[in-house]
Amino acid sequence: MAQVVVIGSGIAGLFAALRLDKAGHEVTIITKQRPKDSSTNWAQGGIAGILDKTDGEGKQAHIADTLAAGDGLCNEEVVRLVVEEAGDRIRDLLDAGVEFEKEGESFHLVKEGGHTARRILHAKDATGAEIERALTRAVSASKRITMRPHTLGVDLIQREHRNPKMGIKGLWCLSLDSGKMEAIPADAILIATGGCGQLWERTTNPSVATGDGLAMAVRAGAASKDMAFFQFHPTALMANNKKPFLITEALRGEGGVLLDSLGLQKYRMSGSKPDSFSFTLEFSSKGSLATRDIVARACDQKMKITGADNVWLVTDHLDNVNLHKNFPTIESRLNKLGLSLGKDPLPVAPAAHYMVGGLDVDTDGRVLMEDGNAMPGLYAIGEVACTGMHGANRLASNSLLEAVVFANKASEHFIENSIENIENVPNWRAEGMQELEEHAPLVRDLETLRKTMTDDVGIVRSFRRLERAKRMLDLLSHEVDLIWHRSLPTRELVELRNLILVATHITEDALERKENKGLHWNKDLI
Repeated sequence: MAQVVVIGSGIAGLFAALRLDKAGHEVTIITKQRPKDSSTNWAQGGIAGILDKTDGEGKQAHIADTLAAGDGLCNEEVVRLVVEEAGDRIRDLLDAGVEFEKEGESFHLVKEGGHTARRILHAKDATGAEIERALTRAVSASKRITMRPHTLGVDLIQREHRNPKMGIKGLWCLSLDSGKMEAIPADAILIATGGCGQLWERTTNPSVATGDGLAMAVRAGAASKDMAFFQFHPTALMANNKKPFLITEALRGEGGVLLDSLGLQKYRMSGSKPDSFSFTLEFSSKGSLATRDIVARACDQKMKITGADNVWLVTDHLDNVNLHKNFPTIESRLNKLGLSLGKDPLPVAPAAHYMVGGLDVDTDGRVLMEDGNAMPGLYAIGEVACTGMHGANRLASNSLLEAVVFANKASEHFIENSIENIENVPNWRAEGMQELEEHAPLVRDLETLRKTMTDDVGIVRSFRRLERAKRMLDLLSHEVDLIWHRSLPTRELVELRNLILVATHITEDALERKENKGLHWNKDLI
C-alpha cells in the first residue's frame, strides 16, 4: 500500500484522491484553507464534453474549436485524448454524485465563447460548487483519505539534495493553525494547487491562488512551459464590489452583449437588438462570443481609449424567466448591489482568471525537468500543469474537463507503476532563524508586485514594460530572499516568495516570444 500526498482540494486533487483510494492506496490531501476554498468551487460556467461515444462529428467539432482557440499552439494529440475521454470522465463525476442541470431526461447544454455548438454541462451558474460538493462528500466517506485543511505546502523534499533526477520523497509544510513546520514522507506527490491570479490587482481567483505548487516544483528542478499565456476573463463585475465577481461566459452564450457607453446610448435610442452596436465587432465577426483572448483585449483597448473604468454587459433584450432560472447565483449577487439581470446594464471589466501555462507534464501528468525527462514521484494536474491542451488560449469550460481527465491519467499511471518505498525525511532546519516580527515590508512588496504585473505584464504588453517588470522582480526577489533566509516561515512570506518566482517565469517567457499568439499580445510585435 503506497502513501500519496495530494496538494490541493479542487476537482483535480479530489478526483485523483478518489481514484487512488479505489486502488487501495493511502492518500493525504493538503489544502491551504478549507477544502472548498479552491478555484473549482468558484467556477460558474461548466464542463465541456461529448457524452455520446458514437458522436464522432460532435467530438471532431469540439477538437476543432479547441485547436482554433489555442491559436496554433495546442498539442493536438492531447486535445484528441481529452475530448475522446470526456464522456467517460463526466460519467465518473455523475457516479460520484454530481448533479448537472437537465431538461426532461436530457442534460441541459449551454454554449460559450469560441464554441460552435451547445456542449457544456452545467449546474445552473454554480457548476464548480456542485462538483466540489459531490467530490468532497465522496472523499469524506473514504477511510483511506485524510484531509488536512489549513496546511500550506512549502517545499518538496528531494531523494538526493539538488539532484532532481533522483525524484521526490516528501513535502515540508506549514500548519497554519500551529505555525509549526512538518515533514511528510510520500511515495508520490500530486500537485493540484491551481493558478496564480493573485499576482494581479484584479482577479476572479480565490485568495489561495498564489502559485505555490508551481513555485515549489520549479525550485526542485521542474520545468515550466508557456508561462506568458495568462487568461483574463472579459467580464468581471465592477459595481463597487470589493472583489471582482465573475459573470459567466454562458450569459453571453445565451445572448448577452458587450457595449461601450456610446454603444449603450445608441442601443437605447434605436429600439432594436444590441448586437450591431457592440465594439467587439471591431475585433471579431463573432462579436461578444469571440474567444476570451480577443474579447478581453477588445475590452481593455476600448477602456483605455475612452478612459472608462468598465464596459457594459446588456441582457434586457433576453427572456427574463430563463435568465433568473439559469443564473440564480449571479442574480443573487447582483441584487445585493441593487442590480438585476434582464434589466440593468452590468458594469464589467477584464480580470486575471486562468494560468494557461504551468509545469511541463507528459500525457501521464508526470512533471518534466529541463532535459525533458520525468521527475520520479512527482505529478501535476489541473491548472498548475501545462499539458498542451489549451495552447495559447484556453477554450471556455475546457479546464474542468482537462483537470478530471489528467487526474485520472496521473492516478492510473501511479497505480500501474506504484512504488512503496517510504523514506525518512529530514525535519525543517530552523537554526538561527527568528520569528518574522515586521510584516509591513511584505505588504508593501506584495503591493509593488501586483502593481508591476498589472501595469507591465497585463493584457497588452511591450518589451520596454516587460524589461521594467523584470528589473523590479529581480529587486523584489533579492529583498524577499534576504528575509526568507533569516525568518521562520509564515503564510505571507511563503506566498510572496512563490508569487515573485512565478511572476518571473511569466515575464521571462513573455520577453522571449517573438510573435503574438492568443493571450500574449505585445504591441511591439504588431
